[in-house]
Amino acid sequence: MDLSNIIQQDTIKILIRKSHEAKANAFCKYSHFRVGAALLCDDGTIYTGCNVENAAYCSICAEMTAIAKAVSEGHTKFKAIAIASDLENEIIAPCGPCRQFLIEFGTDWVVIMTKPDMTY
Repeated sequence: MDLSNIIQQDTIKILIRKSHEAKANAFCKYSHFRVGAALLCDDGTIYTGCNVENAAYCSICAEMTAIAKAVSEGHTKFKAIAIASDLENEIIAPCGPCRQFLIEFGTDWVVIMTKPDMTY
């Protein structure tokens, strides 16, 4: 998909790289399913997030972590978010609760879903 009219290719690559790097911080000792996210704010600031699990399974997804970090610093306008996982040969898509979380901040921003080889 060509996103060049919305966001620069270099920025997409940075977001994808940062989302894959964020996976390393995932706390997922129950599912062993690492997810990372990199969120681009309107002003160019990037926040990363990873999934955080607990025994009660009321986990925090990577997308929610990145958005919560941004909002806690005063950002509520976003341009894009990249999401990464270890799903072999598959893209990672936001879960239902994350989709709702994302849409709370508008529909005019890009969700970049990636594969482990960093294609999207």
